[in-house]
Amino acid sequence: MSSEGLSANEVDSLPDRLAETFANLTVFITGGTGFMGKVLVEKLLRKCPDIRKIILLIRPKKGKPPKQRLEELFADALFEKVKNLKGGVEPLLEKMALVCGDVSEPDLAISEEDRQMLIDEVDMIVHAAATVRFDEELKKAVLLNVRGTKLVLELARQCKNLKLHIHISTAYCHLHEKLLEERPYPPPADPHKVIEAVQWMDEETIAAITPKLLSKLPNSYAFTKALGEALAVEAMEDIPLIILRPSIVIPIWQEPVPGWTDNINGPTGLLIGAGKGVIRTMYCKGNSYADYLPVDVFINGIMIMAWNYLSYGDKKSNVINFTSSAEIKVTWTEMIDAGRDIIMNRVPLNGVVWYPGGSMKHSRLYHNICAFFFHWLPALLVDTLLFCLGYKPVLMRVHKRISKGFDVFEYYTNNQWDFKSDIAQTVRQRLNIRERRDYKVDAVGLDIPNYFEDCIRAARVFILKEYDDTLPAARRHMTIMWCVDIIVRCLFWGLMLYWLSTWISSVFSYGTSEVTPTFIE
Repeated sequence: MSSEGLSANEVDSLPDRLAETFANLTVFITGGTGFMGKVLVEKLLRKCPDIRKIILLIRPKKGKPPKQRLEELFADALFEKVKNLKGGVEPLLEKMALVCGDVSEPDLAISEEDRQMLIDEVDMIVHAAATVRFDEELKKAVLLNVRGTKLVLELARQCKNLKLHIHISTAYCHLHEKLLEERPYPPPADPHKVIEAVQWMDEETIAAITPKLLSKLPNSYAFTKALGEALAVEAMEDIPLIILRPSIVIPIWQEPVPGWTDNINGPTGLLIGAGKGVIRTMYCKGNSYADYLPVDVFINGIMIMAWNYLSYGDKKSNVINFTSSAEIKVTWTEMIDAGRDIIMNRVPLNGVVWYPGGSMKHSRLYHNICAFFFHWLPALLVDTLLFCLGYKPVLMRVHKRISKGFDVFEYYTNNQWDFKSDIAQTVRQRLNIRERRDYKVDAVGLDIPNYFEDCIRAARVFILKEYDDTLPAARRHMTIMWCVDIIVRCLFWGLMLYWLSTWISSVFSYGTSEVTPTFIE
């Protein structure tokens, strides 16, 4: 029986009003080959059998045409469940259409024929394309996150049958607000003027004025996402539009593949780095917390808010924060401790360079000292050894990338924000039991250690390509590295004690010789 007294069959017999909302709709998605976009495409194909068409804007990449990239998309493990349910990949392809284009290019690099098709057929747009690199060059970030948004909105204004435009923003784009409410905020600059400026300025000039443009914002990502959101707010006067602000989007919690991700951004990269024994110190307030949102929860949120707008008729809830900290808070210390326990005792990674350890430091000076001794010095020694053996040095390059990432990361780990999320919490109360199960957007049933273990297991397979048959060897290697770590610690402290005792002895001997009287006959 379910928690509300209904059997599973009775729950399944309830209507799925969200799937009904997407029936006979043509949905145009930008960023459909990205982390978030992939999960959205999979969910729509799996849960909305009567959707008319999903159109993806795909650019050629690394010599691969859009059609090949779509085939590779469906070859991902993320789509195994829906392929099994639908009887293979062909039924999925029947629901798909491609438009060759690029959000960062003028006019989206779309042909006139494809543009007219979009204008005639599209009912809903989900604009998810963005560069999520925090350290992206400002010109590239503006062209993609700001001008690209403007161009997609111009296309939306032309669509004859547009019922809803969903703009994906971020909860971390108005960082001067320690409490982010569900309303528009003034942008840090005029987005139209910024677009005009970067279009004619060269990279060198833009780099010179970047600090002044960013002002108090820490990076180009926050700056350009705020500008893009401002353009979406402007467009609300012309088209049906809602803005969704997810927090830090992390791997899948429940379905279709627990722990799945296609990148090492955010906590996943941190856990991998620490699990490999490469990251051993961080400058971070361990008792502070960030706001994380599993990607499947956010995709469910997109579909719920589309239903709320189109079918429930709620046109006023048009700026929505999708955050989790109102229900559950995980501190940085708790996250690192949980990850360390999993990697040390249950799911070790292959080829760790040192036994996982280290800690977060509240003092930047202490962190810098530890980074020198536990990051840079070992990296230099290992790379020197590799060079002498005829191999390519790697660790210094790895730590340069880690150090660059920390420069961005530290701003977020040493500041704290809170978020209002009243709209999402209110709307989910309108769902029936089946919809709350199939489009889960609450934290009920979340087991943090189990979730982190799923994330690490999935990262092993999908990111590191370390399959389960390598776990026994990884455990043996971890045991060896534990022994090496203990031996090195004992040798280090033994040498320290020896050096200290020698120093004290020499000082004592010197002091004694200074006060010893000399007798002359």
